[in-house]
Amino acid sequence: MRVFILILISFFILFSCASKPPAKQENICSIFEQKSSWYRLANKSYEKWGAPIHVQMSILRQESAFQNRVKPERTKILGVIPWKRKSSAFGYTQAIDATWDWYRTENKKPLASRVNFADAIDFTGWYINKSNKINGISKSDAYRQYLAYHEGHGGYKKKSYKNQNWLIDVANNVKLRSDKYRSQLNECEHKFKKKFLGIF
Repeated sequence: MRVFILILISFFILFSCASKPPAKQENICSIFEQKSSWYRLANKSYEKWGAPIHVQMSILRQESAFQNRVKPERTKILGVIPWKRKSSAFGYTQAIDATWDWYRTENKKPLASRVNFADAIDFTGWYINKSNKINGISKSDAYRQYLAYHEGHGGYKKKSYKNQNWLIDVANNVKLRSDKYRSQLNECEHKFKKKFLGIF
């Protein structure tokens, strides 16, 4: 019985550490140092979908701050009583249920989960690729990619973001962070590629 309890505690600690968001999120090199598997997974998504690593990571940073179980705040009745959430957005990607179901169906991944980073980063690459095909947005254009990610492909076509100054500001921040991530990655990516290839 004591051994069983120790095993459960070990699994709990391991799970807690695995899902804990990285501490220094404004430096992509630090993120990949803290999360040893994330570079490999982000690079895998890049090779599959052609979406630059720095763009994918900047979008995820904006959406969830790399928290894997985050949900939108609840609306409040009379400003006090908690009520329904604003949307079904959830996890690393903050994708709503319908969009996530589209991803799972199209990619034949029925068990894909928004709390799993491997699935989340693959989804982000997939969505960037979709925005390129549907809306003609360059995969390296973090500003417009984020607008399409937030508003959906239909909303982007209708330019629903035009009257949302706050969203324009957020998209600009995503672009600036993406540019910073790209510059940082240029300095440190060789280290992660060596680890990925097993070269020490």
